[in-house]
Amino acid sequence: MRNLMQLVVLLLLFSIFTSPTHAKSVIEPCNSSDSCASLLSYRLPWDSKLSEISFRFKLNITDLLAANSINILTTPSQGNQILAAKTLLKVPISCPCVDGIRRSVSTTYTVRPADSLESISEGFGRLVSAEQIKMVNNIEGSLTSGETILIPLPCTCFGNSNNGASTVFMSYVVQSGESLMSIGMEFGMTVMELVSINGLGHPVVDPGDILAIPIPACSSANLNWYNESLIVPNGSYALTANNCIKCTCRSSINLNLQCSTSGLDISCSHLQCKGTNLFIGDFYTNQTMNGYCNVTKCIYRGHSGRKIFRSIVNTSAHVRCSGMKDFGSLPPALAPYPSSVPSTQLSPSCSPYPGAFRPSPEIGALSPTATPPMISSYARLSPTDYFFLLHYFVAIGTFPLYLFFF
Repeated sequence: MRNLMQLVVLLLLFSIFTSPTHAKSVIEPCNSSDSCASLLSYRLPWDSKLSEISFRFKLNITDLLAANSINILTTPSQGNQILAAKTLLKVPISCPCVDGIRRSVSTTYTVRPADSLESISEGFGRLVSAEQIKMVNNIEGSLTSGETILIPLPCTCFGNSNNGASTVFMSYVVQSGESLMSIGMEFGMTVMELVSINGLGHPVVDPGDILAIPIPACSSANLNWYNESLIVPNGSYALTANNCIKCTCRSSINLNLQCSTSGLDISCSHLQCKGTNLFIGDFYTNQTMNGYCNVTKCIYRGHSGRKIFRSIVNTSAHVRCSGMKDFGSLPPALAPYPSSVPSTQLSPSCSPYPGAFRPSPEIGALSPTATPPMISSYARLSPTDYFFLLHYFVAIGTFPLYLFFF
């Protein structure tokens, strides 16, 4: 009898400690048919080509490049670029409301001969468990090679807002050795913020748990765009207007969308602001007599079909030009994409019109065809240039007044 009791206890302990644990994840209730932009944090299980990753998640490869801020103009043979195992990528997905909860159901997978539910889960970076795949597809027995199964992927919307700020939420798989503190430090959040957003009963996570991570974003909500709405996560860009326009979001420009011509080798029209030599994203500055800057910029206003809307904005910025060698000296709403390249060092790049020189879309600097007043040109001279220029005027006996305003 005693041996029988010991056996029962051992069986109970075995069932407790060997029973599978279910990973925790956020479930967002919903009752509407709308969808939102969301992200997956995907850790590559093995070396993969960009084309393989985009095919795995049923994405356009340009969307994958944009989400990870990979320059589409300089990436050689885009699809053939190989990324190493363990590389962390952001995968953009649409997050609809399905059966009262938020989840992505647009990804499918075709079973191969050697596949198992566990290997398929691993291939998707553990963003979906083997048990979830089994339940959603009503799989009773073994998998059949060639059959197509649905891959349910986690996503959250929360109104694309976090404490009133534009936000895109990313589903993140907790790795072995990670804690809420280490994850919070990586994404600039406190433990309590992660606990609150994810509805955790206590500040503890386990490997395999899936957290919703808020990523600050740039929104077009207050830009008065025509017939278009766009939200871009920080550190990413988005192609819009039939890929003719590239809009970038960076925290260094105070999360303001910065849009310019994409530079892609495609047919685009209506990119130039009327009555100027400026194209969308171009600007030039004019230094006033008191050393402040007037900024004229051609900005994007949305699109309808293949028609692109744009307008000229003139702003008097109450900052000193200081030679305009540092774009950071401009107000955030006017500053172009961050770059260490001075405004005087421009190189030609793809032009929407043959034979025209355009600034690089990554820089968005002064258009070579737009000539600012002479006084603005002198504002870009270095101290050495001033020294030689002063000696030149002394030699010829002429002293222009505007030379002494700087």
